[in-house]
Amino acid sequence: MDVALATLSRLPEGADWDRPLVDALEDAGARVRYAVWDDPAVDWDEFDLVQIRSVFDYSQRRDEFVAWARSVGHHLHNPPEIVEWNSDKRYLGDLAAAGLPVIPTTYVEPGGPPPELAGDVVVKPAVSAGGRDSGRFAPASHADALDLIRAIGASGRTAMVQPYQPSVETAGEAALVYFDGELSHTLRKGAVLPSDGVAPLLEAMPGLTAAKTMFDPDLVRAAPAADDELELGAAVIAHLRDRFGGVAALYTRVDQVRGADGDRPLIMEIELIEPSFYFEFAPGAAERLAAAIVRRIRSGAPHAAR
Repeated sequence: MDVALATLSRLPEGADWDRPLVDALEDAGARVRYAVWDDPAVDWDEFDLVQIRSVFDYSQRRDEFVAWARSVGHHLHNPPEIVEWNSDKRYLGDLAAAGLPVIPTTYVEPGGPPPELAGDVVVKPAVSAGGRDSGRFAPASHADALDLIRAIGASGRTAMVQPYQPSVETAGEAALVYFDGELSHTLRKGAVLPSDGVAPLLEAMPGLTAAKTMFDPDLVRAAPAADDELELGAAVIAHLRDRFGGVAALYTRVDQVRGADGDRPLIMEIELIEPSFYFEFAPGAAERLAAAIVRRIRSGAPHAAR
């Protein structure tokens, strides 16, 4: 069994936090190799399965990345159709249209008029990662929020405007991780955005930046999910299965936050491309993902893209 973990050129040996997965795959009898996603010398057909991992530059080259995913085709997990859909956060509108609870979101296309702003708001691009070009703005800073909306539009991207959910500062985000449609582990994450203004960035690795708070060692912890959070996670998994050909995604992380009334969780994001699984907080999780990968290879069963 030959498995490729797709990475970027600035990190050819992958990220340290994925080492448990490499070890688990090798223990299961797989030959594992990191391969740079945009390296024309890589023959992706050599691999039984390609898993997207450290492709942290994809959001800055989204069209090129989607084209690459299509070229890898049925070897790729998650498959190209899921990658394309999930790489633009306008997918939240699809989830809302399907009746799933999502943070209310207004989309501002390039050159379009901004919405009326009320209260604390969050502004971010529809295509982005790591908190880049994202911010939270109090009413006194709405002019700065409008400036960010215009800057995002000037770059050719769609801006998203959402009401800030204050529960992220108290209850935090619930992050539910699934492998092959089965719940693996649950986490609790703290707030990433600053109290007012655009998120300050730090170098995450050579040439790449992410929100400063994402490197806070206390940002994430293992924690149980509430019953309604588990119910929402299961509903998301069922929706994805129905949407993409009746087969579960190989991996999914569902990030949720309590709404302003605190009565129910809302979907903040669904991570289906290169999420962190936080193996360090979930003993056995790397082995569960490795087992799911091996099952797919050995069964030869087509996934949703085939």
